[in-house]
Amino acid sequence: MEEQNQPLSSRISTVVPATPRDEENDTCHLSCTDMMMKLHYIKAIYFFTSEAAQGFLSAHELKKPMFPLLDLYTKISGRIRRSESGRPFIKCNDAGVRIVESHFDMTLKEWLRQNGFGVEGVVHDHVLGPDLGFSPLVFVKFTWFKCGGLCVGLSWSHILGDAFSAFNFIIMWSKALSGHVPPKSLHVPNSIKPSPSSNYTIYMKKVTVIEEQWLATSDTKVVTQSFYVTSKQLEHLVKATSNENNKVSCFEVLSALLWKYIANIRQGSETKVVTICTHGNGRRENEFPSNNSLVLSIVEANVEVEKSDIQDLVRLIGEKKIVGNYHLMEKLEEENGWKEDFVVYGANLTFVDLEQANIYGVKLNGQKPIVANCAFHGVGDKGVVLVLPTSQEDNEDESKRRMITVSLPEKELDQLKDKLEEEWGITSYMQLFDDDQKHN
Repeated sequence: MEEQNQPLSSRISTVVPATPRDEENDTCHLSCTDMMMKLHYIKAIYFFTSEAAQGFLSAHELKKPMFPLLDLYTKISGRIRRSESGRPFIKCNDAGVRIVESHFDMTLKEWLRQNGFGVEGVVHDHVLGPDLGFSPLVFVKFTWFKCGGLCVGLSWSHILGDAFSAFNFIIMWSKALSGHVPPKSLHVPNSIKPSPSSNYTIYMKKVTVIEEQWLATSDTKVVTQSFYVTSKQLEHLVKATSNENNKVSCFEVLSALLWKYIANIRQGSETKVVTICTHGNGRRENEFPSNNSLVLSIVEANVEVEKSDIQDLVRLIGEKKIVGNYHLMEKLEEENGWKEDFVVYGANLTFVDLEQANIYGVKLNGQKPIVANCAFHGVGDKGVVLVLPTSQEDNEDESKRRMITVSLPEKELDQLKDKLEEEWGITSYMQLFDDDQKHN
């Protein structure tokens, strides 16, 4: 199977901004929130049929709109530097974004049947370092299949901005590809960090990194798998956990379900506290990449989570979140700097709300991907759960579907997979695809 996953050919090139900057170049200051995310990476994939990819037989046409686009996204073409104090910043030196081209001797359906909808193989596996001055912050990978299908894979350093920022960059690229003129400038979003209600600082875990790379070492193998929740399954879950006076979101329901199951698998007190990651409202596609809209909270259960009703856990997530005190984080930075390395996602069990993300806003020849997905790389061994939409169509049935992308230690993920299928009939995308093939 590994031999079949090897590309027939692979090539790496660089795209730089169309307009050279002056000799002085600009620098981009990294905020406290940016620094918290420096060991994390966002991986997004978009699978297109041969009809959608028609006419894009090489990377040449796909790369062309990226040159002027990078005039807007100045910092993603830059490279990490360190000040005299050792604090990182981004030098906007037009070093560029890496482009990877690969071709596989299998059809898109064969790939999906064999690999599911994971990011491995169709997103470049990049991390920053060991030589930060030469490490690209972004890789875009174009993977062609022998049927003419195409996958666009994005590897985005989280220090640049959150998942919404990453998705918006690829959306802007696809619009430029179709002939839309990019805006003259990008809106710089304001920080919307809420006033904290306690002295709780953001939950992070101190880690060591692999040599000089910005990636945490780990003795535990963390793997990722996506699960598909149908409209009927989701409707049943929501009805079982809400009433007219207590409207709940799909994110809250699915997070509560997985919180309970993972607590049952672990059989310990470590899952009594979880991290909830949400994003500010009003995000626009033409915003400059930023982490300023991230809101990190904790939820603490005073009961045995594995024995609790899902409805009670939903209520905790919806009503008992304690927002992190960003002012305390900034004070901590002033006192100690960033001389140590930390992870946020997976420092304890983390749930990330991406329900409102326009991950299906990318189009080729006017067509959306048949499926899009996202995963986080560099997460801690306590695990991360992403809740994503399955499409953005104006269809009531479609709006009630969700994808859950879960990163957990391998043994725990296998047990979770069994629990979801046995008790709710929730399967992985790979299983769903295999079942579809049997009926066709």
